Amino acid sequence: MTSNSTIGPALPALGHALAGSTGTAISSLAIYPLDLIITRLQVQRSLRRSSSSPNEGEYKGVVDAFKRIYKKEGGISTFYTGVLQDTGKSITDSFLFFLFYNYLRSRRLQKHGTKATSLPVLDELAVGALAGACSKFFTAPISNVVTRKQTSSMISAHSSSPTASPSVFDIAQSIRSEKGLQGFWSGYSASLVLTLNPSITFFLYEFFKRAFLPRAQRDDPGARVTFLMAAVSKSIASTITYPFSLAKARAQTSSSPPDAKNVVKRRTVFDTILKIYRTEGAAALYEGIWGEILKGFFSHGITMIVKESIHKLIIQTYYIILKALDKYPSPSELTNQAGVAIQDAGEKAGHMVKEGYEGIAERVGPEMSHGTGTINGLPG
Repeated sequence: MTSNSTIGPALPALGHALAGSTGTAISSLAIYPLDLIITRLQVQRSLRRSSSSPNEGEYKGVVDAFKRIYKKEGGISTFYTGVLQDTGKSITDSFLFFLFYNYLRSRRLQKHGTKATSLPVLDELAVGALAGACSKFFTAPISNVVTRKQTSSMISAHSSSPTASPSVFDIAQSIRSEKGLQGFWSGYSASLVLTLNPSITFFLYEFFKRAFLPRAQRDDPGARVTFLMAAVSKSIASTITYPFSLAKARAQTSSSPPDAKNVVKRRTVFDTILKIYRTEGAAALYEGIWGEILKGFFSHGITMIVKESIHKLIIQTYYIILKALDKYPSPSELTNQAGVAIQDAGEKAGHMVKEGYEGIAERVGPEMSHGTGTINGLPG
């Protein structure tokens, strides 16, 4: 959002959370078909191994998967199987992250002193990762249901007794009977590693900025250069963490609990990745990676556009409501707020890291490199 020169009452924290959640939900809806295809590419080998029926052939890539799903499974609507649950998960995840992030950040600020308004970059990233881990703990059961929804037709095709598309209740019952209550948290350990993705994106962005840009251009590289470096940083970060995403999807679609004798040997997600590498080769760890990279590019652009529009709409609505209730500040109060806004600028880094962990980490870099400023041009 462009900088706003008009000083006005700061949008409440809940408003920022609403804007972020709405932007995340719309972005998730737009790229959901690609997300479904990626999930299917990630799990098709493991489903083939556990199949009790002959294999009819695997997807050869994103384009092949799109063509075959569209032709054989009912057209466009199939690409949105589980979209309601996924959107609900995205919104819940965003709000929970917001709550955990603000709580953890305030506790950390207290340790730095009563006058502290900002944290060191590493502290901000650590708080963001921890908040992400906490929020994903509560949304892990929904994530498991979504993954099974996305792959339900594949699971049915590989089953000896194919069934119709299962409901959410059917899937929950299936997970409960196969793995017990702990089954709803399948893949959670991989999710913990994936919370580091925004941090990796941030450090890569900073590295590229210092490696390829003259010092005079680092604070304001321009929209095109910023987008390109952020997208490349995001793509590389996704490539680094992709095996964990694949391991997570496979754990969530696994139909049986680990064998008791192998629990100790395969206790961590790292052991799962090592097993895939040994039995299927290195290429198997990156099944569907091009779809993930494409998804990152689309998600980045869509989120930037949507978040800006949503922020503008919410701020305008907020000001209209204040004026209607005669609670809009007087000119003298606005003058006082101008001074407060300067102090609030110190909190900008935390807000930008929070945005990153909500799905737009590629925007963290350029904002953090400034010593001043506010989130999207807004005070506090």
